[in-house]
Amino acid sequence: MFEISLIPAFKDNYIWLLTRGKRAVVVDPGDAAPVIARLEADDLTLEGILITHHHADHQGGVAELKARWPVEVFAPANESITGCTRPLSGGEQIDVLGQMVDVMAVPGHTLGHLAYLAPGALFCGDTLFGAGCGRLFEGTPEQMSASLDSIAVLPDDTLAYCAHEYTEMNLRFALAVEPENAALQARVAKVAVLRAAGRPSVPLTLGEEKATNPFLRCAEPTVIAAAEKQNPTVNRKKAAIFKTIRSWRNDF
Repeated sequence: MFEISLIPAFKDNYIWLLTRGKRAVVVDPGDAAPVIARLEADDLTLEGILITHHHADHQGGVAELKARWPVEVFAPANESITGCTRPLSGGEQIDVLGQMVDVMAVPGHTLGHLAYLAPGALFCGDTLFGAGCGRLFEGTPEQMSASLDSIAVLPDDTLAYCAHEYTEMNLRFALAVEPENAALQARVAKVAVLRAAGRPSVPLTLGEEKATNPFLRCAEPTVIAAAEKQNPTVNRKKAAIFKTIRSWRNDF
């Protein structure tokens, strides 16, 4: 299995660096400069790029990186991705530094959004965040709810490597949904300590997300009750609860 570390970019983006020896792959390089600096500092050779979706803060550095390292670019087939050489739709397996990685289709944030699943590690872009999920810029609530369900069935000890440091502000909303959730209260305290020390809250364990993330808890009575307070006419289907909670989060 490759090693995983982060490269901070922009205000709150995380570019994930996968390494095995001196070989490297990056996930969602929105900015080439910090990637190049890290590769040069560690004497690494870039061998590939994984893209989860088309937003500029996830693919903006691809052209510059490819100009220096003519590598394969794995990306959604139905989105416009600079330099894509391996279009993917979900369901494929790809070789990443000698490790087979499953490609998951997780539409919602964008229509072609992908996640990359290695043993014990999920690179989920903007689909799942710490205590939250991505906005629905292109997909439907039904699509995003189904995508989150496909993530939630993964083992609890799976580490989710999302692309933004949003956990602290998402936790404030999660507390509004479930103020009596003891696991959530404990997570708020833990993340506050991490962030005060300048440390990332990511990666996330799926077990903790299932216990504290309202978007993975839309079948829980407490989350259903919170949704019904926001919209008394909402039906209790998971996608409808998700839609209500997501709309509430947009206005929070």
